[in-house]
Amino acid sequence: MVRIFIFGMGYTAGRLADRLRTEGWQVDGTGSGGNVDFADGAAVRAALGKATHILSSVPPDRKSGHDDVLTHYKDDIAAAPASWIGYLSSTGVYGDAHGAWVDESTPTGGGRRTARTAADADWQALDKRVCIFRLPGIYGPGRSVLDRVRDGRAKCIDLPGQVFSRVHVDDIVSGVIASFDGLPGIYNLSDDLPAPQNDVIVKACQLLGVDPPPLQSLEEAELSPMARGFYAENRRVANGKAKRVLGWKLQYPDYHAGLKSLI
Repeated sequence: MVRIFIFGMGYTAGRLADRLRTEGWQVDGTGSGGNVDFADGAAVRAALGKATHILSSVPPDRKSGHDDVLTHYKDDIAAAPASWIGYLSSTGVYGDAHGAWVDESTPTGGGRRTARTAADADWQALDKRVCIFRLPGIYGPGRSVLDRVRDGRAKCIDLPGQVFSRVHVDDIVSGVIASFDGLPGIYNLSDDLPAPQNDVIVKACQLLGVDPPPLQSLEEAELSPMARGFYAENRRVANGKAKRVLGWKLQYPDYHAGLKSLI
């Protein structure tokens, strides 16, 4: 039996779990959608000992900056008999590229995500079985710009030349699954069309039949520190390696297709 243990069964990993269950997998994990208490070391170790695949989607702790999964279970994961180990990282490790393209060979550590960069490196060093998935902005059912437009939370920011990459959650799922029979390594999972966030908001408004929000400066928008940090970096994320090496095929190659699927 194929059996996966997932640390942190939240939005993205939960979507993966649902897909794998439909394909006959046994799924165990921690987090809001899990069945194992992260603090119960005996239960976690027992599940790791049975798993054919192990995935962590847990980001570093915001206060300590440490990766709690590696802090508590690093040796147990390395000693587990699983044939595959995965970690959901972030393209934030690349920092600000001033709108240029970044790929898996781009140096990391120059941005604001220092804890994430350290965790990314620690997972790489853990074991030769590890696949690292660097993810840009994630959207999907119940979590997209469509929801922010409906709720009145979408804001168009006046930053000419600002570009972001994004990916539909189901394309992350298919990318992770494609790696099960592929080569370990680092993979960017992003769609084919990096674009200004304002363009995505306008598209969402068109689909919903409403007027887009007015253009605002960063100061006028009164964004949270986290949101302001989002706008502090500018890059385009290349996805060619995952396509070449894993045979990954995007179901939603751009935000036009992805948003349309959510209406």
